[in-house]
Amino acid sequence: MAKPLVAVVGRPNVGKSTLFNKLVGKRIAIVEDTPGVTRDRIYADAEWLSHPFTLIDTGGIEPESEEIIPAQMRRQAELAMETADVIVFLCDAREGITAADYEVASMLRRTKKPIVLGVNKIDHPGIEDNIYDFYALGIGEPIGISAGQGLGLGDLLDEVVAHFPEQKHQQQEENLIQIAVVGKPNVGKSSLVNALVGEERTIVSDVAGTTRDSIDSRFTANGRDYLIVDTAGIRRKRSIEDESIERYSVIRSLAAVRRCDVCLIVIDASQGMSEQDVKIAGYCHEEGKACVVLVNKWDLIEKDTYTINGFQKDVANDLAFMSYVPQLYISAKTGQRLTKIIDLVDEVYAQTTMRVPTGMLNDVINEAVTVTEPPSDKGRRLKIYYATQVSVQPPTFVLFVNDPQILHFSYKRYLENYLRKTFGLTGTPIRMIVRKREKDKMD
Repeated sequence: MAKPLVAVVGRPNVGKSTLFNKLVGKRIAIVEDTPGVTRDRIYADAEWLSHPFTLIDTGGIEPESEEIIPAQMRRQAELAMETADVIVFLCDAREGITAADYEVASMLRRTKKPIVLGVNKIDHPGIEDNIYDFYALGIGEPIGISAGQGLGLGDLLDEVVAHFPEQKHQQQEENLIQIAVVGKPNVGKSSLVNALVGEERTIVSDVAGTTRDSIDSRFTANGRDYLIVDTAGIRRKRSIEDESIERYSVIRSLAAVRRCDVCLIVIDASQGMSEQDVKIAGYCHEEGKACVVLVNKWDLIEKDTYTINGFQKDVANDLAFMSYVPQLYISAKTGQRLTKIIDLVDEVYAQTTMRVPTGMLNDVINEAVTVTEPPSDKGRRLKIYYATQVSVQPPTFVLFVNDPQILHFSYKRYLENYLRKTFGLTGTPIRMIVRKREKDKMD
């Protein structure tokens, strides 16, 4: 199941980015005392009491401002509120309730989303008494915190996770595979979705940018349920005007990638592989998503015996960092090879959710070490004591070694390839974490 999305919103300079950084455990968002520093939404994964979730930092909301930057930031925050499962509304205890707080509270009530009211900056004596004033916002019980000093964050997070979907509901959705169809504008994403779903759920047009939103469609195939998301085409950043609707559509598309199980990366065969196609694929790879590359409009290509081999080689060269990803050459218009797509989705989903028994994993690692000796540095050779798989989607392995500094990137890649050779792991990235074994008596 996709992780719940939690958006942190509020007017400028109330400490949203400070709270964001404290919750995710590292300094990701820029923190300054100048309002308006955070202009775009920032995503990061966090966890509280075994409840993983994705946190969204937003720019400050200035409801009445018509200036370009504040208006853009307000739209970004509104978009975050639309996509979030839970909203943290942050206010400033030092300044007390402002007219802008009332306006933001009114916006939040219209979302019908669960809202947790946090009152920040209670790190000075006597400030705590100001918390009770925030009942006037009509949002609910205010929770006093200090994002800078970490005070009250446990109470805030307890309330946040209390609004997450119940585990029982999540288990009911376990068999539902979520698919995101991504690519540049006008590569045939909507036609592909319509063909797979079996009805015209999305508008199909030769005009790039017809799909402005991420559209969900459910369908059943091979006795299994799927949710497929037709996303807006993702153009190069410099091709998108700051204030255009397309800018926000692209953000929704990237959010769809984060929430999906499998990405179908659609490429236009008539245009060939472009730099933007590589960037989109790279984003899916960085998010750890199982992927299938679909080369669409194959019916428009004049072919000979070697045509497909040339395309396969070009795609493989451009996506060398994703050598694990399968390719399929299709035509959404004629239906060519469309029946094979769901089979590939099932295959890569099975691979990305694969769990390797610890004993078998260590046997394979030991075999790899025997075949190719580990590297050494200044006479000290790398020793791999133990390996275990800690998670799936993507498969993530932890290696316990005598000195992580000795494990060169090339040997790490060798071990990854050896695991793929043994277990398959088609279509999915692999994460490999290296840790020093504590209390090492053997070294």
